[in-house]
Amino acid sequence: MKTSKKTIKNEARRDFLKQSSVLSALVLSSEKAIKDPKWDEKIAAPFEKVPLKLEINGVKHTLNVEPRTTLLDLLREQLHLTGTKKGCDYGQCGACTVHSDGQRINSCLTLAITEEGKKITTIEGLAKGDTLHPMQEAFVKHDGFQCGYCTPGQIMSAVACIREGHANSEEEIREYMSGNICRCGAYPNIVDAIMEVKKGGQTV
Repeated sequence: MKTSKKTIKNEARRDFLKQSSVLSALVLSSEKAIKDPKWDEKIAAPFEKVPLKLEINGVKHTLNVEPRTTLLDLLREQLHLTGTKKGCDYGQCGACTVHSDGQRINSCLTLAITEEGKKITTIEGLAKGDTLHPMQEAFVKHDGFQCGYCTPGQIMSAVACIREGHANSEEEIREYMSGNICRCGAYPNIVDAIMEVKKGGQTV
């Protein structure tokens, strides 16, 4: 079937109008660009986002995220799960530790899009309603925290430490918890809490 000249002209006209609209928007945004140095990022953001599906604390999410977004920023900024802390932002302090399909990871070093289809557990997902997880109870009992900033990451790593089979002695616990820094120095109490949960045989 041949395309008429009229149809071709109409399509060309529509394309021209679309392009003109985009250019007009850019011109009109020039004043805002002077006031806002990040205007280009804000304009580009909607075009750069990609779909992402993952399960967080038992809840399935369908999201749109920028490819450069870290899992930590997704959790805190977009989903408002602020229990996971941003410490060094270089994967050196462990404050951002979460579980991905049961494995502990530094969420500040993990791009959100690499977690497609995975099950993420944060500190908010450990307790069952008002019932604390055994590790959370042990940290409270043994004063495993002072300022509390590193505590969510410490607890997530502690749970993983037992699940991984690396909590058979105080020395082993210290080695496999070495990626989590406590600037208050509550390490002895943290080790005691982990040892109690391990010896108690509770399900973690």
